[in-house]
Amino acid sequence: MRSANPRLLLLCAAVVAALFALQFVLSEYLVLTATRILILAIFAMGYNMLMGYTGMLSLGHAMFFAAGVYAAGLSSYYWGLSLPLAFVLGVGASFAVSLVTGLLVLRTQAVAFMIVTLMFAQVTYLTTLQFSDITGGDQGLTLPTGARGFTLMGIAVDLTRDSHRYNLALALFTATLAGLFALTQGRRGRLFAAVRENAGRTEMLGFNTFRIRLVAFVVSGTLSGMSGALYALMFGYIGSAFAGFELSIEALLFTLVGGPGTLLGPLLGTGVMTLLIDRLSGVTSAYLIVVGALLIAVNQWAPAGLLGTLRDRRLPWLK
Repeated sequence: MRSANPRLLLLCAAVVAALFALQFVLSEYLVLTATRILILAIFAMGYNMLMGYTGMLSLGHAMFFAAGVYAAGLSSYYWGLSLPLAFVLGVGASFAVSLVTGLLVLRTQAVAFMIVTLMFAQVTYLTTLQFSDITGGDQGLTLPTGARGFTLMGIAVDLTRDSHRYNLALALFTATLAGLFALTQGRRGRLFAAVRENAGRTEMLGFNTFRIRLVAFVVSGTLSGMSGALYALMFGYIGSAFAGFELSIEALLFTLVGGPGTLLGPLLGTGVMTLLIDRLSGVTSAYLIVVGALLIAVNQWAPAGLLGTLRDRRLPWLK
């Protein structure tokens, strides 16, 4: 890793410390909401790895989220695997799906890439409906309450308790943040940026741009699947909605609002959009109009997202 970005590293540490402290001042409902935000932020961070750092716009990331959901959830539901093993299986499945899919879809670019990723995701969604006797389809499956706990290194973890869910989600978010910091701030991160800015020139300099894109794609898909596995096991529910097109759009919106190509942008975008949608949906059924107006405003006055615009105008180290 290059002489790291000390200010960004300090900011990340401060954010993690603040997130840890939040659980002691928030109500139970807000702790639950914050847990959802942390899990979905990992999903958005995975998406940002592909779109923000490498410049590839996918419309099919719900496929990887669903791979994690179903691999972890079904293995726990039908086979009675312990939650750590089910989680590892979910991450492994999303890695395998992203690797195979990447080898195929990365032969396309731009609009064709968007369409092909969407097609793969729709096939996944339809598959979950077709085999509804196994997957539960639209109605889904609920994991038994008794199976939602485990002991790791002598520590008992009960995923029916808000504090346990929050701290586990925070631990995995922190690990993801640290991993992406090391990846994006090092040599590999510069290669991702080079491919995003000018793939032809990068290839002319002797770099294998297909391999660079494939690494970004697999990292992105695996993190998205890890988020899905965590979501299924945390909240004990598996359903076809997790494979729907809307989920891919949510990851895109979280990234756009927070700031593509920034390390903490996905967390900010996920937090803003989740809280906004939760509040507005309780007030009006037309909340999507307000969300659309917000997106237009962000596009007009902060085209690089909230943190991206701050980086471009004031803080160049915020990346």
